[in-house]
Amino acid sequence: MPHLAQSMFRLGTETAFDVLARANRLIAEGRDIINLGIGQPDFKTPDHIVEAGVKALRDGHHGYTPANGIPALREAVAEDLGRRHGVEVNPDHVVVVPGGKPTMFFAVLMFGEPGVEVMYPNPGFPIYESVIRFSGATPVPIALAEDRGFAFSADSVLAGITDRTRLIIINSPANPTGGVTPKSEIDRLVAGLEAHPHVTLLSDEIYSQMLYEGRQHVSLLSYPEIRDRVIMLDGWSKTYAMTGWRLGYAVWPEALAPHATRLAINDHSCVNAATQYAGIAALTGPQDAVHEMVRAFNERRKVIVSELNRLPGFRCVDPGGAFYAFPNISGTGLSASALQDRLLHEAGVAVIAGTSFGAFGEGFLRFSYANSTENIIEAVRRIGAHL
Repeated sequence: MPHLAQSMFRLGTETAFDVLARANRLIAEGRDIINLGIGQPDFKTPDHIVEAGVKALRDGHHGYTPANGIPALREAVAEDLGRRHGVEVNPDHVVVVPGGKPTMFFAVLMFGEPGVEVMYPNPGFPIYESVIRFSGATPVPIALAEDRGFAFSADSVLAGITDRTRLIIINSPANPTGGVTPKSEIDRLVAGLEAHPHVTLLSDEIYSQMLYEGRQHVSLLSYPEIRDRVIMLDGWSKTYAMTGWRLGYAVWPEALAPHATRLAINDHSCVNAATQYAGIAALTGPQDAVHEMVRAFNERRKVIVSELNRLPGFRCVDPGGAFYAFPNISGTGLSASALQDRLLHEAGVAVIAGTSFGAFGEGFLRFSYANSTENIIEAVRRIGAHL
């Protein structure tokens, strides 16, 4: 047995991929499985983006690029953020990476070490807690409550800060809950952070364009008083249905951008060139496909919430963003993992146990409504029959 570093045993995983693999094995055996587990759009990448990537390859863009991303892409990111959030971003502070996770890893590795505390949302994206533990830091959960629509409480966050807190991770709209934190709460958090100048924030805004019922996204970049300690994560995977292209970015404070670039050089050298040209086309080209996807997700959101609330032992708050529903299933008398497994093997529906997103996810399941309305209705019918 190889003698591994102890840190490897602190590294977690993302259960959605495990459930996907199990579902695919059942499908290969001839089972009819409806997958509401994996968190990726069920739409194709828009044609003009695909063509831009193909053209880049044909034009000979086959080599290394700058580690932080080609200048034209970083400029397009800055212009897009200016249009969407009304903020001025220096392209030199943008670091392009292969997806969203490298930014999480880089931020936690910069600040995490034994004796340090990092706050993170719970239930939340599982990689947050995993990487915090890997770094040797102590993960401090920010509890997201159902009765608040899974928005964080600024007062609770501020009350949890100690002199050992170095980084706070927030995520709105959120995975796995679909929760959206209102501007009033973010205002309160930013005001309170004035008393804690030693704390940096990682704001995961990957679902920033997926909001419903007139909700508006509030980026932490729009608060000048904390711009020098905000790392803002976003990317192309969700908005443009580009999960397999592996393309994301972060806007780093001026003092941290060189460190992020150095980590990129050590980790992956650069993002592949053709994908970056596709990213430019996504940001600068027509946005019709984005609006159509969000419209479709909104219709599915209404259906799945209504249908889940009809199930015995279920109750589901209305998710304000992303493409997830996070119903409370405690009324079934089953644990989250037990119901997840029963629904997969006995009802033919793949969903994710809330505990895959942290201890506070017990009593909940995550449903991805990145699937057709017909499949959503059939999945809930199967669950109802099983229950």
